[in-house]
Amino acid sequence: MQEITYETILTDLEDGIFTITLNRPKSLNTIVPPMPEEFEHAMTVASRDENVHVVVVRGAGRSFCAGYDFGEGFHHWDEKLTSDGRWDPAKDASWGTNKFTSPHQQFFSMWRSPKPVIAQVHGWCVGGGSDNALSADIVIASEDAVIGTPYSRMWGAYLTGMWIYRLGLAEAKWRALTGEPFTGREAADIGLINKAVPFDQLESTVAEVAAKLKTIPWSQLAAQKMVVNHAYEQMGVGAVQTLGPILDGIMRNTPDALRWIDKASQEGVRQAIIERDGPFGDYSQAPSDRRPNPNNVIKV
Repeated sequence: MQEITYETILTDLEDGIFTITLNRPKSLNTIVPPMPEEFEHAMTVASRDENVHVVVVRGAGRSFCAGYDFGEGFHHWDEKLTSDGRWDPAKDASWGTNKFTSPHQQFFSMWRSPKPVIAQVHGWCVGGGSDNALSADIVIASEDAVIGTPYSRMWGAYLTGMWIYRLGLAEAKWRALTGEPFTGREAADIGLINKAVPFDQLESTVAEVAAKLKTIPWSQLAAQKMVVNHAYEQMGVGAVQTLGPILDGIMRNTPDALRWIDKASQEGVRQAIIERDGPFGDYSQAPSDRRPNPNNVIKV
């Protein structure tokens, strides 16, 4: 495999395991351009390389991914979302639903790849970061990880739909309406993810699962992944992924959302988050035992 240098991710191939590391640790691996394009490119390379048997996706530093970076009011996406300096709803909807341009669809390349993909989750895995992690085939998290969609309360909507398909109706509605997060342990117990382990066992557990998958013929893995994916696609994954980004664009531009993002721009993201999450006492406003341990770091 030819070595490729990316701006926002790192890649490594060792003994059939291709690792993609989101690499913006100082910003908790929040999503900015060109991360989605680079991620999709790396997934395409892995999907085509006969030497790759399993893909592992992880985040550098203290988090898997803290979602889309809105600290600059989302202006790094303006070219895709606006015309003549104003939000263009048709442009937004077209960009957000197109498999070739949509950031969440570019991360959803995990689902479309014939290779099995393991998401190794630690720290914050929230917003778009959680949509991305749940698109993997197997999700293994540290017990203290926080997995949630704070955008359920303000400035967003489900993108991949995996929160809906991985949960039963009661929990899916509860999380969609309240935005309340799970710890890694809770997510595993309820079946949102596959497994939760102490942080000091996370990398070894992922490596063990990847090693077991390597013993299975690649064609067998691809066939099994295809049949499961196809079943869920017949249950409307594609339709949800068309509706979700359209609603996401609308919800980023309601009067309430515009006031909220103005607050983030003028008073700082922290103040806006306090306003959003304070009444629920979760995410950054949670007690320490409901937040990820900041000392749990993935070093690269």
